[in-house]
Amino acid sequence: MLKIGVLNGDDIGHEIVPETVAVMRAAAERVGLGIEWENLPIGRKAYDELGTSMPGDTLDRLSKLDGWVLGPIGHQAYPKNPAAINPHPILRKHFDLYANIRPARSYRSLPCVHQDVDLVIVRENNEGFQPDRNVVAGSGEFRPSEDMTISVRVITRQGSSKVARAAFELAQARRKKLTAVHKDTVFKLGCGMFAEECRRVAAEFPEVEYQETMVDTFAMRLAMKPQQYDVVVTTNMFGDILSDEAAGLVGGLGMAPGLCAGPNLAMAQATHGSAPDIAGKGIANPFAMIISGAMLLDWLGRKKQEPKAVAAAELIKRATDHVIETRDQVTPDLGGTASTSQMGAAIRSQIVSGGA
Repeated sequence: MLKIGVLNGDDIGHEIVPETVAVMRAAAERVGLGIEWENLPIGRKAYDELGTSMPGDTLDRLSKLDGWVLGPIGHQAYPKNPAAINPHPILRKHFDLYANIRPARSYRSLPCVHQDVDLVIVRENNEGFQPDRNVVAGSGEFRPSEDMTISVRVITRQGSSKVARAAFELAQARRKKLTAVHKDTVFKLGCGMFAEECRRVAAEFPEVEYQETMVDTFAMRLAMKPQQYDVVVTTNMFGDILSDEAAGLVGGLGMAPGLCAGPNLAMAQATHGSAPDIAGKGIANPFAMIISGAMLLDWLGRKKQEPKAVAAAELIKRATDHVIETRDQVTPDLGGTASTSQMGAAIRSQIVSGGA
């Protein structure tokens, strides 16, 4: 029996997360996988009802689960109040969700900048330049004068080694090719340390083809020929930018799922934001969130040696592939006319009918 939390987040999260959970339920029932679901407050709704966007009780309850589904968070629109904080970095740091796994895959049925793309960017999640993640107290940014701002970038051997290992393990299970992206020609100590740890871990995976590429060169090659890449590992900010570039090559952020994984817990979290401009219209594309849910089931299945969870994840992926490839019941951003719920229902129908 798996225990999975459900956190809708903000804006379109209240539309795409319920569809994701419904799809995950259908797949679990099909394979006989037991899941205990727990709904938890977070985000703007939690702030309005409980006075904080990150309730302490939510953190306590999450620690007792195997993983959770987190909808997009629209923290930029929160009130300027210390209790209205961005929950993302808190969750990632508190539970040591150090590996942000972001796949990018093209579909022949959809217009893309490039076809035949199938890569995964593994982004270090808990340090780097992001000021809310790189210090224990205070801020990683400060302004000593009106005309000067200093941002601190944190790179550690432990953080670099952990994310490198996660990426190599993924590459070993895929096409056995890994690219480490950094800029040690300029950031000789910071990127240099990250590269050193990648090389140390690479020595433990001789069957994985390993290469290193400077981040600017990689950005160019990714735009020109993304098909040459399989698994990519990089530091936090580089990974944040490059994974959005990769998503743009295969159809946009609506096609960009993600998983934040740690030693014992994982969080399904799509790459895209909360899209307040379309919230409530029923047209949000649930693909990224649904595949993020499938990634969570797959991760949990492999971590806990529960083959039914892996099988449920595969069912979701095949059903979603069918709906995308046939363009049957897809949302307007994918060239269709279906609503969010209609697309979710089409995916569930594939699972339930056995078409997946």
